[in-house]
Amino acid sequence: MTPRTVKFIAYYRVSTKGQGISGLGLDAQRESVANYINGHGKLVAEFKEIEHGTRKGNHRPQLAAALAQCRVHGATLIIAKLDRLARNVLFISNLMESKVDFVAVDFPEANRLTVHILAAVAEHEAEMISARTKAALAAAQRKGTVLGGDRGNCHLIYKKGNRASAKVRSEQAAARAADLLPIIDALKAEGCASLREIAAGLNQRGIPTARRNGEWSAVQVMRVLETVTR
Repeated sequence: MTPRTVKFIAYYRVSTKGQGISGLGLDAQRESVANYINGHGKLVAEFKEIEHGTRKGNHRPQLAAALAQCRVHGATLIIAKLDRLARNVLFISNLMESKVDFVAVDFPEANRLTVHILAAVAEHEAEMISARTKAALAAAQRKGTVLGGDRGNCHLIYKKGNRASAKVRSEQAAARAADLLPIIDALKAEGCASLREIAAGLNQRGIPTARRNGEWSAVQVMRVLETVTR
């Protein structure tokens, strides 16, 4: 079996419009990324964020686009320098919520380290919430509040859980459809008029299906478009 080629999508950031136009700092990032990818996989796409000095770092449309393409291609986000992004809370939050793998060239181990740190923080917060909840329950008991679960309605609880699970699956399908729509629109603009032609275009671009174990079909494309129009 031929080993699967690792796909990478690069995300670059320059701090000012001047740097973005002149390429100052950008060439060094590209060279660093290219050197890392050589022998590790292939570069699928590049995204460049130009941040103005007067603009807050929370607005990063190119980062959102890069993460969307990572999800579509099943690719890993690659950045040149961790210190450009690691101090930005929103970047870390968006990265974790996107469930996209990432690697920093200057600190490849940061992927696991970041996850461990965030997990430790989340665990600590969970412990604090648990402690506060227990304290609130104890206070309620002292006031005479009757506590306890309604075990006679387990079937209603199961139904609620099933509905919640279905909602999550529906939201995931909608998110993936939204990621795929720009690519489908581009294929239409290139002349792909039928669902079968769009499916062939997705396969040609190496974009995996939702289950990542087969090729696109006309039916799958139709389902994506139906999800977008709901």
